[in-house]
Amino acid sequence: MRLFIFTGLSGSGKSVALKTLEDIDFYCIDNLPIKLLDSCINVLVTQGYSNVAISLDVRNPSFLGVLPTEVQNLSRRGVEVKIIFLDSSNESLLRRYSESRRPHPLATDKRTLIECIQKERSLLQAIKLNAEHIDTSRLTPQQLKNWVWGLIENKTQQFQLTLQSFGFKYGIPLDTDFTFDVRCLPNPFYENELKRLSGMDLEVEAYLNKNSDSLKMVNAIYEFANQWLPKFIREGRVILTISIGCTGGQHRSVYIVEQLKRKFKNDYRTLVRHRDLT
Repeated sequence: MRLFIFTGLSGSGKSVALKTLEDIDFYCIDNLPIKLLDSCINVLVTQGYSNVAISLDVRNPSFLGVLPTEVQNLSRRGVEVKIIFLDSSNESLLRRYSESRRPHPLATDKRTLIECIQKERSLLQAIKLNAEHIDTSRLTPQQLKNWVWGLIENKTQQFQLTLQSFGFKYGIPLDTDFTFDVRCLPNPFYENELKRLSGMDLEVEAYLNKNSDSLKMVNAIYEFANQWLPKFIREGRVILTISIGCTGGQHRSVYIVEQLKRKFKNDYRTLVRHRDLT
């Protein structure tokens, strides 16, 4: 059985992630009390379910102290468990709560919304450190769905290398291990015929390939990562994220990520995200 456990900040997209898996025939349970996890998995195994996803959040805070032990016990029984932590910036969460007009799970008469978010972030910090995490601050629901689909499709190997492009004008991603700035490369945005294209288009690729610095940048990042990834893996890392940033996240960073994907795809399970690509 494969078990995906979604946790993270309230309002960060756990319901969207669960609904995405439910649509592809996962058995999904929202806000399962941690005390019921073991017995629930037993029942689902006997009924023949092989793909299960649940969400855990601070509405049932008892999971905070026992989740690692529960996961370890399930793994010993042959259940393949993956914990995914959905994160988001305070600004994004405040906007979403304002739009939905829902109360925060930790809301009290003496606690403001931002204080609730900060309290929840503090409570979940230890869980986040032992999970794969994604920053959903600038993701649309469809982009989050695409990320979840990619997660499922790429689940056959243990170590996962995530390559993501972004635009500095929208902020640096929270869920990153290494960040590279490629704004020094020629910007296709200022070429009229390339302005409305992206780094995934052949015309933009050809334009950047003509510049030797573009190829040097690709090779430099690849050589750095290729040298150090095996050492991270030996230390037990199962997830590592490399973020590539340009001004708007449309051309140069997308191009670099796509070039790196070609270099890494035969050696590592590689997931690609273009955070700000429109």
